[in-house]
Order: sequence, then C-alpha cells, then structure tokens
Amino acid sequence: MRIRVINPNTTASMTTTIGEAASRIASPGTEIVATTPKSGPVSIESHFDEAISAVGVLEEVMAGEREGVDAYIIACFGDPGLLAARELTRAPVIGIAEAAFHMASLISTRFSIVTTLGRTGIIAEHLLDQYGFRHHCRRVRAAEIPVLDLEHDGEAALNRITAECRRARDEDGIGAIVLGCGGMADLTAEISDAVGLPVVEGVTAAVKLSEALVGLGLGTSKFGDLAFPRPKAFTGRFEHLSHMTPSE
Repeated sequence: MRIRVINPNTTASMTTTIGEAASRIASPGTEIVATTPKSGPVSIESHFDEAISAVGVLEEVMAGEREGVDAYIIACFGDPGLLAARELTRAPVIGIAEAAFHMASLISTRFSIVTTLGRTGIIAEHLLDQYGFRHHCRRVRAAEIPVLDLEHDGEAALNRITAECRRARDEDGIGAIVLGCGGMADLTAEISDAVGLPVVEGVTAAVKLSEALVGLGLGTSKFGDLAFPRPKAFTGRFEHLSHMTPSE
C-alpha cells in the first residue's frame, strides 16, 4: 500500500517531520511518500493561504495518480482542497482535521482542540460545523504561536501547546484533546504523557484510516458531486489543466 501524505505548505522541514510521524505509525508493508507542492505559502494561517495552497494539493494528487498511489492525506488542519482532491481520484483522500475529529469522537464524548493561532481556531470551528462534530467539541483553544515556530523554536512551542492542553483538561470537561496543526505530528505522545489524557493528532489518525479504507476496498465514490470533473478549457497559468481527463 502506498499513501501519499501531502503537506500543503512549502516548508521542507515540516514535510519531513510529517512524513516521519506517518511512517512510524504505518503498518508493515505501507509505504509513506511525503510530498509538498512546488509553489505556495511557507505556512498556512488564513483562508487566503488555504486557497493558494489548494492548487498545489491538487497538482500533488494528479502526480500521485500517475504513480498509482492507493490513498492520499492532506496534512493541514484546514483540509484545503479536500473535496476537489476527491474529485480527481477513486482512491481515498483524507483531511487530517476530519480524521482527528472522527478518532477523538470514538474514544471520548467530548474533546477540545488546541491549535496554533486564534484565527486558525475559527477555521477549525467552521470545519466542526461542516463535518457535524460541533456537539463533540467543547472548545477550540489557541496557543498563539505562528506555525513555523514549531520548526524554528520547537521547545518553546511545545511548552505553550502543553500548557494550553493542561488548561483544556482542567477547564473544559473533556476526555480527549485534538492537536490542530499538521506540524504537531510528532508531539502526540509527549503531550499525552504530560496532561494524562488521550491526544489525537490528525496525520497519524489519517494514516490508520487510510489503511482501513484501502483494506476494506473502499474508495471515493464517483457518483454525484465527487465524480471526475468535466474536461474543459483553462486559460492563463492554469492552461496545463485544459481538457484534463482523470484516470477512469
């Protein structure tokens, strides 16, 4: 089984962190291929960043289709381009926020999210509504650290995230914590030990869900709105997508 883990930002060191975390949790025989777009934002912290990064995500899925990838993971907590990516393939495509919400709801009736910035916390709230998990989530908390601090000042970032997780444990009446950033993929065990609660992180959750879907022989439906896009002409910088016919 080959799973393509797409880091939608262009920071190579974060892609490495995400890929290593995914590989550690993957089953024997599962190959993890961690990739990042050639162009896009170095971090994703706004709706604008997400919109720009989505194009790179789709190009990575198209590349994976040429390579025979079995499943895709979008390793950003905003799940940028998720439904569009599903249109391009029969393989499962999983966003890490959606994966984390599902896993947390299976082990606790209530969870809180701890993310990087307050504004990205609002984006997480939108996803809770979209995916139907609002009633499971007690609170979305922000450690108020830029995403790239996870790479450049890791110890300080970990301390702030852990402190916010402790406040969630003590104040929110929850049974589990969801980490709200793909760059936190390697922090799960350490934070769980520190706070004494199950901690769910979306990259690793998505790996196990991908393996399960592929093992069950379940792929993205090509009926309804997730059918392959209709071929058409594109202009300007997107001309290379003209009359694209995804693999049938």
